[in-house]
Amino acid sequence: MRNEKKTERQKQITEAAYSVLAEKGYVGASMLSIAKKAKASNETLYRWYGNKQGLFRDLVAQNAELVAAQLEEELGKTGHSLKVLEVVGERLLAMLLSPRAVMLNRAAAADAEVSGELGQALAEAGRNRVFPLLVQLLEQLKEDGFLCFDHVVEVAELYVALLVGDMQIRRVTGVLAEPSPDDIRRRALRASERLAAIYGPVARGAS
Repeated sequence: MRNEKKTERQKQITEAAYSVLAEKGYVGASMLSIAKKAKASNETLYRWYGNKQGLFRDLVAQNAELVAAQLEEELGKTGHSLKVLEVVGERLLAMLLSPRAVMLNRAAAADAEVSGELGQALAEAGRNRVFPLLVQLLEQLKEDGFLCFDHVVEVAELYVALLVGDMQIRRVTGVLAEPSPDDIRRRALRASERLAAIYGPVARGAS
């Protein structure tokens, strides 16, 4: 199959997988039901993804790659200021609280007693793909004089805590509806301001 056709087919499978996941949940979703929804052969899905866990691991990776690409785009720009934390925060929070991310987290919970693969995939996607980029961004802000700190990993973890808090778990458990873009923007601004209040050069110099 030519690369263009394969890419298009994979997009169709991705859309079908989310559709079936929304309709039937992770336990009720099967490779056959996803294949039928995508108008693809069951054999194709097994050949490309191995099994259901492999297919959903791919969805997790795709989701992480979207926000990683956005972070890399920001890192590639010059003339950073603390404003970049607001931009990154908006994108990161929107991804983490999106309907697709919520479905994937619920799928990981359902898979926990079966294989545990999806939970591991989610952890790897965040920690190994996205988190290092956030660390790199914070190091750049320190180098440019906007932040002052000793241990960048601690600062990155605090920033994520300020940004996300318990919103993700509340979304997954159905307690919290999807926030509006304005809500996300305000949350990202608040996280950036609080981080600057703790690690900004003036704050650090006065401590």
